Amino acid sequence: MTALPPLRDVIARHGLSANKALGQNFLLDSQLLDKIARVPGLSPGDTVYEVGPGPGGLTRALLGAGAKVVAVERDERCIAALDELDPLFPNMLTVIEGDAIKVDEREIGADDGHIVANLPYNVGTALLVRWLTLESWPPWWRSLTLMFQEEVAQRIVAKPSTPAYGRLSVLAQWRSAAEIAVKVHRSAFVPPPKVMSAVVHIKPSAAPANVSAATIGALTQAAFGKRRKMLRQSLKTLPHAIDALEETQIDPTRRAETLSVADFVALAAVIEARS
Repeated sequence: MTALPPLRDVIARHGLSANKALGQNFLLDSQLLDKIARVPGLSPGDTVYEVGPGPGGLTRALLGAGAKVVAVERDERCIAALDELDPLFPNMLTVIEGDAIKVDEREIGADDGHIVANLPYNVGTALLVRWLTLESWPPWWRSLTLMFQEEVAQRIVAKPSTPAYGRLSVLAQWRSAAEIAVKVHRSAFVPPPKVMSAVVHIKPSAAPANVSAATIGALTQAAFGKRRKMLRQSLKTLPHAIDALEETQIDPTRRAETLSVADFVALAAVIEARS
């Protein structure tokens, strides 16, 4: 790996500090960053899309693993620090200043790439939902390796009838496999956040036939939007949902958190067939 100046020195030289408004927390532990970079099983030359690289800690690890990195950074203060990596990894890094929420990833060259990111806390869940609810499947991304607050990570991988199980669990599991790959102590960050974090790894799998992401999205939104209510109440405004409960023989007095992912898929298939 190309010799690199210590990341702390880069941060100090550019006068960088984590911006709370942007949901930033810098991760400096190089061994931990290398461990995260290994999670997706990258091969030399693979494309990686990184959101919110900050001063470039994870970016360094990804480049060191041989990946071509396309990074989108909203904080203009970090651009100069990221630019220092270009001569050390020629033609391997593309940095785009912008808001990841507004970026079309395929237009910037991230197509058929892995997404690996220490996501800013304030946009992490919104980006994940966007990537999970694409109608085209298999998706343009090959895998997701994403850092979240541990509470959010547990929601992504949760099983039915557990406190963390909810809409995010179903969206992540109905046509993907999700697991927690690495747990990260709060002390690994600068500044340390108030909560623990975890890296989630998600790989796409075969999508159930005759079920669209739009239908699953609407169904889970209705079901978990009023999760304390029975399904006959929470789903009553969703067209064909009550009929779907009857056809699938799912007890309408149950609550959303007791349904399996397969139950939601079965309901969505009936709703779609009747629409």
